[in-house]
Amino acid sequence: MPTPATIEWAEGNVRILDQSRLPEEVVYLHCRDYQCVARAITDLKIRGAPAIGIAAAMGVALGAQSISTSDPQNFLEKFQQICDILSATRPTAVNLTWAIGQMNQVLVTHPDEKISVLKEKLVQKALELHQQDIAINQTLGKAGAELIRDGNTILTHCNAGSLATGGFGTALGVIRTSQMQGKKINVLVDETRPVFQGSRLTAWELQQDQIPMTLITDSMAGTFMQKGKVHLCIVGADRIAANGDVANKIGTYSVAVLAHHHGIPFYVAAPISTIDFSLATGEQIPIEERNPEEVTHWLGRHRVAPAGISVANPAFDVTPERYITAIITEKGIFPPRELSRLKEML
Repeated sequence: MPTPATIEWAEGNVRILDQSRLPEEVVYLHCRDYQCVARAITDLKIRGAPAIGIAAAMGVALGAQSISTSDPQNFLEKFQQICDILSATRPTAVNLTWAIGQMNQVLVTHPDEKISVLKEKLVQKALELHQQDIAINQTLGKAGAELIRDGNTILTHCNAGSLATGGFGTALGVIRTSQMQGKKINVLVDETRPVFQGSRLTAWELQQDQIPMTLITDSMAGTFMQKGKVHLCIVGADRIAANGDVANKIGTYSVAVLAHHHGIPFYVAAPISTIDFSLATGEQIPIEERNPEEVTHWLGRHRVAPAGISVANPAFDVTPERYITAIITEKGIFPPRELSRLKEML
């Protein structure tokens, strides 16, 4: 059974699979305005760098439809307000600002078009970005599958599958392609605290695709590596600096250090749009600090820590390039320090 669509443009609305309800139930949000899309991104109803980029693009297109003016300058001002609100929803994932930039280019390249035509072109652009993402992931998956051998066990952290993208996935796209090629593989799935994207989402996706997997707690990764039960690690990314440092879900750095210690390859799978060439190193990547209740309460429902305590909840960490074997992209596989070659291809 294939994973349901993460996001769709449906009858003039944005239809989003509510990931906060998984794996217990499959529920869709029907966003009729861009504010609903913004809330869905902020509240992790939709998450994963490529997916929230697509959501932001569709949110921009949706918001533009509601602008009621015949004055081009007024339209531009209101359009920019929509872009600013969506840009502020998640600060770490660069795909979001990249996608909004792509939507802005529609107006830049068609400065004299009628507002009605611009609205249509914005919808077309959002749909184009969605389809491009799926195609990119499939190409990336084929490139990365070359790294996986028959019988391998792959450890992954957080969710970088269909749910985190427009479809197919980045890290899970590599895994899916390997299975499609007939390779017998097994996946160790870190539960990924505190929001459990691994246990709730990755495990659910793999189950839908009937890919063998074993769920482990984050703290078990080192033990499985020590016992020789991990052949390679593959994760996604929310932002990659020019030098190859990678920001991804909190806990990724720990996995990378453990893999390095045990001589296990550690790969990052991400589209080129995730690379931020404006940042020299990962130290410049903004790290989102989220609600303390994600730590003190299990999925916001049951308290698991004393009231009134101090809590830190960074959503991401940065893995230095020295711990990363290679970065898998739609243009091929590159050692982190050779990402400048990719810049030349853009």
